[in-house]
Amino acid sequence: MVLTRRGFLAGAGATLLAQPLWAATEDMLQIEGPAFGAGWRVRVSAKADAAAIARAVSGVVASVDGQMSPFRAGSDLSRVNRTESSDWVPVPPAMTVVLAEAQRIAGQSAGAFDPTLGGIAGRYGFGPITTAPEGQFAEMAIGPGRLRKAHPRQTLDLCGIAKGYALDQSVAALRALGLTAFFIEMGGEVFALGTRPNGQAWQAGLARPLPGAAGVHCRLRLSSEALATSGDQINSYRLGGRRYGHIIDPALRHPAENALASVSVFAPQAITADALATALFAMGPERGAELAERAGLAALFLIREGSRLREVMTAGFSERKVAG
Repeated sequence: MVLTRRGFLAGAGATLLAQPLWAATEDMLQIEGPAFGAGWRVRVSAKADAAAIARAVSGVVASVDGQMSPFRAGSDLSRVNRTESSDWVPVPPAMTVVLAEAQRIAGQSAGAFDPTLGGIAGRYGFGPITTAPEGQFAEMAIGPGRLRKAHPRQTLDLCGIAKGYALDQSVAALRALGLTAFFIEMGGEVFALGTRPNGQAWQAGLARPLPGAAGVHCRLRLSSEALATSGDQINSYRLGGRRYGHIIDPALRHPAENALASVSVFAPQAITADALATALFAMGPERGAELAERAGLAALFLIREGSRLREVMTAGFSERKVAG
């Protein structure tokens, strides 16, 4: 499976009515369906219940999209964004879990991960929020089932972390079905548990993030962990000789300007890998790599050098690369 980073929590309302599909080989099922403007895919033993798996993952996607999509006017997130108040606002418990992890990653990355900058991304064409950011994310208060804005007009965009949460919840749902070995991908983020039916390790291929350069940059082994990649190959455009991507640099308050093509990160949970990949990309190759080394993260930075890519990776990441 080749992984790319694409889509936001967008467009799911039009596609969730589609039926999940599955196909089988002699020893393995592949089940897939729509998710967040992209899709999800599960690979599992051919003995598994495909219909039950499809119901479980589709249910998670619908729930997270309904709560945290900035593209849905009726989502809980959109309701929070419309509420101009600095009083406590009720939110679903799942959102407080996501916000708590967002604040932890924001602190770890010295503010490089900041979900209150959706208004800047929207002004560059990457999302529906276009109001100017207000207040500081670090000042937002999070409590069980509630939040309090630092400024009445403060808005949130959780597209850099909510998909990871959805992947984690899908993993939990598959485990609840009694599955002990599977590979699940959601919009370019993956989690693998156990081994393939033949006993071999699960592998994921990272797509080569260069224009017109189809193919796999490298293959990676996964075991009971998540892998997320952030980059600007798909969610970006060029104008006046400059590249504009969807990842905002909080220090500059505009799309990140650095030589990075992508950042990939392993973590025990997808919610963490998702947010870290975004934060490290915003930080750039030097500061991002320094944080990855200091924090002991398994991370790969692919840096553009003309028509080529230069790798910078931590020891933990190199241990997962498949030779050849």
